[in-house]
Amino acid sequence: MYVYAPPESLPALMQDYLAWQREQRRASAHTQEHTARDLARLAELAEGRALLALQSRDMRACLVRLRTQGLSGSSLARVLSSWRGFYRWAVLHGHCEANPVLGVRAPKTPQRLPKALSVDRTQALLDAPVEAEAPNARLGARDRAMFELFYATGLRLSELGGLTLAHAAQIEQGMLTVTGKRGVLRSVPVGAKAQQAVAEWRALRGAADGDALLFVTRTGTAMTPAAIRARLTRWAQASGIGQHVHPHMLRHSFASHMLQSSGDLRAVQELLGHGSLRSTQVYTHLDFQHLAKVYDMAHPRAHKGRTDGQK
Repeated sequence: MYVYAPPESLPALMQDYLAWQREQRRASAHTQEHTARDLARLAELAEGRALLALQSRDMRACLVRLRTQGLSGSSLARVLSSWRGFYRWAVLHGHCEANPVLGVRAPKTPQRLPKALSVDRTQALLDAPVEAEAPNARLGARDRAMFELFYATGLRLSELGGLTLAHAAQIEQGMLTVTGKRGVLRSVPVGAKAQQAVAEWRALRGAADGDALLFVTRTGTAMTPAAIRARLTRWAQASGIGQHVHPHMLRHSFASHMLQSSGDLRAVQELLGHGSLRSTQVYTHLDFQHLAKVYDMAHPRAHKGRTDGQK
């Protein structure tokens, strides 16, 4: 499993913070990587000045410099969040008296709505007979299981990559419990299509150790996030839907279609593992009128023997 190691070039205090974040806050490798990058920016912009002596005006000046380098409002907000967390930790542990990032805000940018596939395109993507025949049938079964599971559960990319054979046994029973951000457990139902796809891949996957990763490469190593993205891109191209697809788009599609069908924002929040309802509310701004015509149940692939247009 990939474990992020902070770069040695960072000041010792920043490395101590990253270690605390990883060990005490149980931050993911992805979060650690972004935090380390943001802290490296701060260390560079400080230009040799003591980090603990920086004040709010210095933070605003750093923000302006990053803005002139072309960073968007959302990127600047993430950078400020990393800096704010670092100084919050420094104050908590007695390294400084005040957090200089408090009150510093990034410029607002127009909210970009998440892109979701239509139901028809989602069905066409998942039903495509991509690599169904030898010699690539094994990889095809693996990829189909991954993508069916993405759409059936709305998992994050990191969550899917960390699934084990023990999780596969849960999936085949129709329910999956995963550990999300900050170690929060959540359980999500799994529809019949995804159950079947995972069972078919599990039979080809082999291995008896429940701790072994469910999705692996041809040589048995862990699937990296980049590898999963590449496989989905290839699958979408081969399916002929005429649209680029990335893993998060399947998560968005899951959330969008579930919300349109149920209208239950709180339930979708729980299924996605969002800590705040605000993160889920973005889906209420999407136009789903065309979806209502083809939806008659909470999830279109949760029932065996069903095809488009059939109830």
